[in-house]
Amino acid sequence: MRDGDGMSKVLALMGSPRKNKNTDRALEAMLTGMREIGHEVKKINIIDKDISPCVGCGYCEKEGECVIKDDMDEIYEGFDNSNIFVIASPLYFNTVSSFMKKVIDRCQKVWAFKCNHNDTKYKGKDKKMGIFIGVGGADFYHDQFSAMVTTMDLVFKVIDAKYIGNYFISGTDKKNVSDRSDVMDELYNIGKNIDRQESFYLYR
Repeated sequence: MRDGDGMSKVLALMGSPRKNKNTDRALEAMLTGMREIGHEVKKINIIDKDISPCVGCGYCEKEGECVIKDDMDEIYEGFDNSNIFVIASPLYFNTVSSFMKKVIDRCQKVWAFKCNHNDTKYKGKDKKMGIFIGVGGADFYHDQFSAMVTTMDLVFKVIDAKYIGNYFISGTDKKNVSDRSDVMDELYNIGKNIDRQESFYLYR
């Protein structure tokens, strides 16, 4: 959604269990740029939230709601009321963290609401866009982040956001993100120019 002066509402999900470390700092660099141009940013540290895993009960497919009542409701609301989504996760065993995966699995409710109940709640009239930041400790190797891309492609489709960008950072076991000024500057500039941002797929 956009407010009266055209500013966007941004939902940022930080999926690392480690605050103020590589994934969090990369995300903050991009969000800083977005805040500077006036966008309203809501950042959620998933580690701070009480979010249970999906139990595959099928309730959402019948009723259009999740039977589990917890902090995931705050994220559902963010899906409904935001038009820019920035999701960040460390690379754990070639995919997103377990914290982020719980959120993703609970998106089954959104899919069921749309598809089984023919509802347009998650189809906003304003353009929605999705960006993913992935952070790996190991040196870059072929297909290092490919499993993440496949997963995030489906997530953004479910919430009806155009998947416009990936920003992947390797080698953080050797050098922290905050010590790489080129990376921090680039993330900041992507955020600051988000309204004019074309699609991107960057490895650093």
